[in-house]
Amino acid sequence: MVNIEVRNTTQMERESVLSDYRLAVQSREASLIGRREVLTGKAKFGIFGDGKEVAQLAMAKVFKPGDFRAGYYRDQTFMFATGEHTIAEYFAQLYADADVVREPAGAGRLMNAHFSTRSLDAQGAWKDLMAIKNSSADVSPTASQMPRLVGLAYASKLYRELDALKEFTTFSHDGSEIAFGTIGNASAAEGIFWEAVDAIGVLQSPAILSIWDDDYGISVSNRRQHTRDLSDLLSGFSRKDGGGGYNVYRVAGWDYAELLDVYGDAEAHARKEHIPAIIHVVELTQPQGHSTSGSHERYKSAERLAWEQEHDCNVQFRTWIIETGLAEEEELAAIDKQARQEVEEIRTLAWEAFKQPVFEERDQLVDLLTRLEGEVVNGDEIAGLRKKMVSNQNLLYKDLVEMASKAIFETRSHQSPTQEALLAYKRRLEKAGQEKYSRHLHDENYKPGQIKGEQIPAYSAKSRTLNGFEILNKAFDSILARDPRVVAFGEDLGKIGGVNQGFAGLQAKYGELRVSDTGIREATIIGQAIGLAMRGLRPIAEIQYLDYMLYALQIMSDDLATVRWRTAGGQKAPVIVRTRGHRLEGIWHSGSPLGGLVHFLRGMYIAVPRNMVQAAGFYNTLLQLDDPGLVIEVLNGYRQKEKLPDNLATYTVPLGQPDILHEGDDVTLVTYGAMCRVVMEAVERLDAVGISAEVIDVQTLLPFDVNGVILESLKKTSRIIFMDEDVPGGTTAYMLQKVIEEQGGYYWLDSEPRTLTSAVHRPAYGSDGNYFSKPNVESVFETTYRLMHEVSPVQYPLFF
Repeated sequence: MVNIEVRNTTQMERESVLSDYRLAVQSREASLIGRREVLTGKAKFGIFGDGKEVAQLAMAKVFKPGDFRAGYYRDQTFMFATGEHTIAEYFAQLYADADVVREPAGAGRLMNAHFSTRSLDAQGAWKDLMAIKNSSADVSPTASQMPRLVGLAYASKLYRELDALKEFTTFSHDGSEIAFGTIGNASAAEGIFWEAVDAIGVLQSPAILSIWDDDYGISVSNRRQHTRDLSDLLSGFSRKDGGGGYNVYRVAGWDYAELLDVYGDAEAHARKEHIPAIIHVVELTQPQGHSTSGSHERYKSAERLAWEQEHDCNVQFRTWIIETGLAEEEELAAIDKQARQEVEEIRTLAWEAFKQPVFEERDQLVDLLTRLEGEVVNGDEIAGLRKKMVSNQNLLYKDLVEMASKAIFETRSHQSPTQEALLAYKRRLEKAGQEKYSRHLHDENYKPGQIKGEQIPAYSAKSRTLNGFEILNKAFDSILARDPRVVAFGEDLGKIGGVNQGFAGLQAKYGELRVSDTGIREATIIGQAIGLAMRGLRPIAEIQYLDYMLYALQIMSDDLATVRWRTAGGQKAPVIVRTRGHRLEGIWHSGSPLGGLVHFLRGMYIAVPRNMVQAAGFYNTLLQLDDPGLVIEVLNGYRQKEKLPDNLATYTVPLGQPDILHEGDDVTLVTYGAMCRVVMEAVERLDAVGISAEVIDVQTLLPFDVNGVILESLKKTSRIIFMDEDVPGGTTAYMLQKVIEEQGGYYWLDSEPRTLTSAVHRPAYGSDGNYFSKPNVESVFETTYRLMHEVSPVQYPLFF
């Protein structure tokens, strides 16, 4: 533990202290009023930062422009103190105001007390992050802010030590920025907390991690969360003999003077020397309990509640100010009164701003219903609906749509211009609401035609035939050479170049910071990538095998895939995740759980190339985009021979554009990845019996066939089979729904649509285990042949 000499109180400026006190009172009042707004029905749910005010004031004093926060949903005082979130915005978020000007953190998409700053301008381009005090977008799942903290801190190390990055001055000033992480004591029991702490210590990156410890995680006390006191557990990460590790501090959350000194000391070392710090802030309280979902009186003893009243940080801060002679009781009382009045006034204005556009729409509906009352025989029923709506002072847009829908139903036999206007009103609100919450899943400025490079691989007499891994190796070499922002990392990726040699020799060529080994820590490999991408770099993060994605899936789903959407276009993290899977042998080295990934990773692109030339094209494409993407290489394709395109460095594969591998007239076979080679072998046998199969490689699952290539094939063949190595009901079901339902393929079917998948169990080990677990040439042939037998039993008699 680091020993800090507490400063003399006479060194503190009186006005600064009183300004901090005023903000602490305002923040507490915001919490109290916020709870009231939930309990009176104006807001849905509330979680507040009461009890953490003083420590967050101290942290805010050392937070500089260019710094980043990866935080916890109790950091409201910190956000107020840095000026990056106002009390008006706080209430707008509590009310779920979808106006991005009034609620810039997430435009009504985030829960309250989930903070973010806007890194992007209205066109989606980077702002000057060095002119902003930055907060990465919060997430609710406990400790999920920790993995990205790894990358936010590590970016400073790269910007400091890589000369080629010195030109990117809007993202860093010589790596002097600090990443500030905050977390609650109970969430520190999560595995990803310890994984991230370990990773930051290994990387020796400038992070300051604050643990707000109020001794509880909802109703569960620390003694049920941790083996020993967190300070004791974390002491093993302390720096020793000048080596790696952290400066570890322990400080009471009500001790204003010592908090200032601790944060000042931690910041000095982190900013100048890149020594990370852990600050365990103890003896905190949570005056209103965990959230509006319950009362902490149910699980805290009378003694504990009395202790919390006495040790409330605002109470202690107030007492300290009086005892040190910085202010008298009367002056503080006046500050208390004024601060509370100001917060109430701010809340009133935020509520009125939120309700005004709703009431304007209500007035239009009232006018329509009033006119309709005089036109129909059941006018009294319509009048009742109107009066009910007018009396509701907490109206939302959904209430207006529901009321309009009821009125339309009640007068469904009536036809008039008023009825038509009412229907148009309802449709307009529905469309506006859907657009309001559906935008920004992806970069809205992306147009496929903007991608530079040829979409067809170019070959010549000089084109060499290489192993698949050699194709990738040359592709990654060209990528690293042309863009200094690209860094690649993963397990075994650096020194040996990856288990399949895609990066062989590239660490020696570009250095350990550009091509790096990591520990076995999938969640924070993804988090490392998220943080780097949020700071302007272009990371390629490798998860060694597709099955191991499950370790990282929560972070990819809850954080990476939703960054742009949950900030309403305010932040982005263009990460490329590289992995390998599909056909090989063994339970955990031949997985194809694409159904799960497709559903969990909406907001990411998912590319499933059939070979390494296609994979290289996808990497070239994704590096031109501003959204995250996943590339799944074919695991048994690294030793397959492929021709090296002359335009490998510029060759791109368009997203959402299936590739027709074989033309046919009788049946459409839709697949991807390793199954392409299997299906193409089966097609030779199908040709021999007179079955003309059209084979389509979808190439990307997200997005899926944006131009209806598969539908056009179905119009020609009238029959379709979806094939892959996922479990039944997995990605084949997803593809079937996209084509048959969404594209309207149902109307072109002459036969029942089919799927061919792997077994319900995992693929067993060994060649036999693989053969009898996954589709093979025989099963592809027989499934297709049986379909044609139903069409023409005479022409295609069963013989198996």
